[in-house]
Amino acid sequence: MANQEDQWQPDTKAIRGAYQRTHENEHSEAMFLTSSYVFENAAMAAKHFNNDLQGNVYSRYTNPTVRSFEQRLAAMEEGEQCVATASGMAATLSVIMALLKSGDHVICSQDVFGSTRVMMNKYIVKFGVDVTYVPLADLTAWADAIQPNTKMMFCETPSNPLSEVADLEALATLSKKADALFVVDNCFCTPILQKPLNWGADIVVHSATKYIDGQGRCLGGAVVGSAALMDEVVGFLRAAGPTMSPFNAWVFLKGLETLRLRMQAHSANAAELAAWLNAHPKVTKVYYAGLEGHPGHALAKKQQSSFGGVVSFCVKGSREDAWRVIDSTKMFSLTANLGDAKTTIVHPATTTHSRLTEADREAAGISQSLIRIAVGLEDMIDIKADLELGLGAL
Repeated sequence: MANQEDQWQPDTKAIRGAYQRTHENEHSEAMFLTSSYVFENAAMAAKHFNNDLQGNVYSRYTNPTVRSFEQRLAAMEEGEQCVATASGMAATLSVIMALLKSGDHVICSQDVFGSTRVMMNKYIVKFGVDVTYVPLADLTAWADAIQPNTKMMFCETPSNPLSEVADLEALATLSKKADALFVVDNCFCTPILQKPLNWGADIVVHSATKYIDGQGRCLGGAVVGSAALMDEVVGFLRAAGPTMSPFNAWVFLKGLETLRLRMQAHSANAAELAAWLNAHPKVTKVYYAGLEGHPGHALAKKQQSSFGGVVSFCVKGSREDAWRVIDSTKMFSLTANLGDAKTTIVHPATTTHSRLTEADREAAGISQSLIRIAVGLEDMIDIKADLELGLGAL
């Protein structure tokens, strides 16, 4: 007989999935703030530690609140298992450390999050893993970069901050031919707007800090994929400890309940702002896949249910002009975070991507005149008025 929960629609799973009440019969999910667990006897303890018996052992890798978040997000991504981590970067690190070894080769899109490139370039290479960067949308470059020791292909789509779009189905086909894992950072879309596993990806990573939280409160990350692959990630988590806290998991559970409504509102506001910017005389270029003139528009429309909440644009002039626009806004929050109910604004070249070399920034299209806005949930009249204050300073 089918489990009723398996028949639920995605929105219902986001609110009620993976929830088991305790003996207190609470309505909201319980928060288990404990570091360890008590066993009935020594034999039971031994079975738990040897994995002969499933259950809670130590909150570094087993906690009921974290597990509820993991099971709910896995259901929303339509993956077998999720592993929660301390941050989005911890999720990416856990995948790499668990599934690669010295002598392996990774192909990575060149316009991933700046910290991802720093981690690859400065730290992962120390362990004998080679990394090749390619343009996200250039399938020929991906194919040409494949080597006999290529074991992973990693991309972020849409990209940060230019909203370039990867052909997930085509890249999944390439990865299968190369016998390599295909990993997708789904932070910008969340499972509400895009499900990479359904397009052939092996693993999805998230920064739950962003839209999954939705209000800029907590750090967290997640990895979703097959049970076999996630078993390796859990092994790394158990040994190294980049673990999500139960409190943060509880906050993220609350975030999942409203994720669809928020993503729809973020997307609607961003689409309106992108069109407004596209017609503004002081803006030279707008990067948003929802615009028909964007090179990835048709592909994004195929893979995504909407286009997300991040809009980037270039102003006429130099870095100082971009800074002047940012500094002249009054309502926006000048912060590198995104996915918040509050609109945020940032200068990528000197913040999120500042640790890249100038050559790497140029290759990724991160110019000094570029500004990124993560469009929040304020009234669009006020969002446009605040940005007009900034552009009016030019």
